[in-house]
Amino acid sequence: MDRRDFLKAAVAVAIAPALTGGLSAAESNGEMPYRTLGRTGEKVSIVGLGGAHLGRPSSDEASIRIVRTAIDNGVNFMDNCWDYYGGLSEVRMGKALRDGYRKKAFLMTKIDGREKTTAHKQIDESLRRLQTDRIDLLQFHEVIRMSDAERIFAPGGAMEAMLEAKQAGKVRYVGFTGHKSPGIHLEMLRVAFDHGFTFDAVQMPLNVMDAHFDSFEKLVLPVLMKHDIGVLGMKPMGGSIILYSGTVSAVDCLHYAMNLPTSVVITGCDSMQILQQALSAARSFRPINDNKVGALLAKTANLARRGQYEPYKTTDRFDGTDRNPQWLGLVGAKSFVPRGF
Repeated sequence: MDRRDFLKAAVAVAIAPALTGGLSAAESNGEMPYRTLGRTGEKVSIVGLGGAHLGRPSSDEASIRIVRTAIDNGVNFMDNCWDYYGGLSEVRMGKALRDGYRKKAFLMTKIDGREKTTAHKQIDESLRRLQTDRIDLLQFHEVIRMSDAERIFAPGGAMEAMLEAKQAGKVRYVGFTGHKSPGIHLEMLRVAFDHGFTFDAVQMPLNVMDAHFDSFEKLVLPVLMKHDIGVLGMKPMGGSIILYSGTVSAVDCLHYAMNLPTSVVITGCDSMQILQQALSAARSFRPINDNKVGALLAKTANLARRGQYEPYKTTDRFDGTDRNPQWLGLVGAKSFVPRGF
């Protein structure tokens, strides 16, 4: 299928009847709810611990305490990436997962490499830092250029390294992430399908502002559901930027994302206070009725229309691989960000 036909099909799915709240919500009785990660059958906590924020605390001990407290309270989905804080986030998570905690965690991390040699190197570095011989879900990070898909799937591309790592037992499931445009996500899915490959999980921004502007919820989410691909929601508060709008609370943001058919909502926690907020939101979540969803969207509609509260879509401020093209293994590579999808 060529790109134009795939986009038409995606839009056709997207304008199907709206998703109803709580489609995949687990029963919650004051405990951590769990959902199924697409067709993998894995059970993951409704909230996941964002790895980037683990590089922020001033000590390893503070980050270790956050990770272990999260796991002790039922959070099993651990997010990370090869490039977060120069590898510090993975190192700290590796330390936290000692002493029996690794077996309680569904461990996800990401790599930036677009060609085989770089990808292999980053996979092995992540395994060493995380002190594990197997990553549960490994994802291609920052798929933010229309050219990323063809590079990853090209002969000698990063997908070859990913599949070899999976064959060797180093990786269980494969996914990708991105924050720039739903059109780029759809291109990655299309190229994968053309190569006879279906991702196990896909990560993307899902929040009350995204619903109004260049929306992953409207364009990509229905495609993932159609193919039973695990949905990883990220940036439920837009990196806290949405909270500055004064329209919604942190718990509103978390509950909105949980109300979508997400497998897990990943949120950054750089303090025990923020972790407790995430735990409380997960335990208190109940499916939200259409009236309340409509009220949340009405509050955010006017401010969201130009993407000013989602700068990861409209600027390069959040694009680590744009500032560090060497991470891709393609020195000099620059972002190509199409608009209007």
